[in-house]
Amino acid sequence: MKKLVLPLICWLFGLSLFSQAITLDLGRSIDIASDSSLQAFRAKNLYMANYWEYRSFRAGRLPSLSLRTTPIQYRRDFTQRYDSENNIDVYRQQQSLHTYGNLAIRQNFDLTGGTFFIDSELGYMRNFGENTYSQFSSVPIRIGYSQSLFGFNGFKWEKKIEPLKYERAKQQFLYSMQEISESVISHFFSLAMAQVEYTMAQENVASADTLYHIGENRYKIASISQSDLLTLKLNAVNSKNTLQNSEIALKRAMFGFVSFLNMDKETQVKLALPDRPEKVEISSDLALQYARMNNPDFIGFDQEVLEAEREVDRTTKSSTFDASFSVSVGFNQVAHNLSGAYKNPLQQDVVSVGLTIPLVDWGVRKGRANMARNNLNVTKISIQQRLLNLEQDVIMTVNDFNVRQNLISSAEEALELATMAYNMTKERFIIGKTDLNSLILSQERQNRAHQSYILSLRDYWLSYYKLRKLTLFDFLEQEVLTEQFDRIEGIRN
Repeated sequence: MKKLVLPLICWLFGLSLFSQAITLDLGRSIDIASDSSLQAFRAKNLYMANYWEYRSFRAGRLPSLSLRTTPIQYRRDFTQRYDSENNIDVYRQQQSLHTYGNLAIRQNFDLTGGTFFIDSELGYMRNFGENTYSQFSSVPIRIGYSQSLFGFNGFKWEKKIEPLKYERAKQQFLYSMQEISESVISHFFSLAMAQVEYTMAQENVASADTLYHIGENRYKIASISQSDLLTLKLNAVNSKNTLQNSEIALKRAMFGFVSFLNMDKETQVKLALPDRPEKVEISSDLALQYARMNNPDFIGFDQEVLEAEREVDRTTKSSTFDASFSVSVGFNQVAHNLSGAYKNPLQQDVVSVGLTIPLVDWGVRKGRANMARNNLNVTKISIQQRLLNLEQDVIMTVNDFNVRQNLISSAEEALELATMAYNMTKERFIIGKTDLNSLILSQERQNRAHQSYILSLRDYWLSYYKLRKLTLFDFLEQEVLTEQFDRIEGIRN
């Protein structure tokens, strides 16, 4: 293993084109992208929007204190009044000053959908003109309760749905982070492949030139044919063209990598390939268990059903008659001065019952209720199919991951054998014990082995992070990502 990986890393680190480059491994690249990439910024802001929505929901379950006031209202106009002596309406000039304030505490009740309140009012009115007078009106305290008797209870449904929405938002954020990791892996190994191909192209140029010069000397002594010499020259020319194309591809891969990480566009990066990962045994049943616990789609299915059931409840109850009930008990008083407005207050009792009865709507309400029921059935059927697809995706990803672990071992062994074979063939060609075709074929096999090894590493990490995304579980650290997230957020808060 060491004989294999060390030369490969040395090739990557020996690029003269990137002598001032910073060095990044796969883990560090993922950390940078998770913190600084544009995708991470978007995911964090989407999560924060849902977080504050949930905070607003929680705040709505607590008592609220509000002040409604009209600090000053001055009127000077002509107002229509009834003249009882002449039995006619006349316009009379009116000039008045008015001020009002109400301080109220309100508490919503999720179980019944009603609202309980305690409030206090104070008002002042002064009329100007021939009959100038002032009055204070006070409600020292009033206690009341109001609710819809048979109507839709939105508070109850919010209590069921909003916690699910927040939990789904948290899981969706972690899901998005794993998607970012997958993108980093693709960019990382694209750049790694470009760097290795560039380094191999450099070595091929040097090797092709050396072999061509050797071929010239051997041609002079008639050791090789002119056809072989021309093939060596063609190989030298092609290797230089390949080097130029590799340099272009490397610059493109470098730009894509640093752009995705939201780094300075002039940054040059050397990559340290990850070591061969340890063997991890993952069963499909265990992965499905974690997926059902943590995948945002599973909790999203529950949310969709609840929202569809809420719509059925709302439309069904709106298709029948509705009754509202309101009651309040308090005290009030009116006086010409402020102190008198609070002396010997009289009891104030208010009871109100309202009815809304649909008589003729040509089936509009009934149609909406039936449509909501049909949508609920469609939602449940759709969720069943999506649930099967998701479970199948988890199982296939587990199988793919287990296969990828074995392929790394095969690719590693193939690279080691191809490197040894090429070195031996090259030495035999130099001393004239093998032909040119064998040398070229051995070199191509070595190049393909390098590429296959990098691709096998990429496919392994892609399948691993896809499995992390589907289950939100770190199988290497044996930790649920949501628990890790809650612990970090708890420290921050």
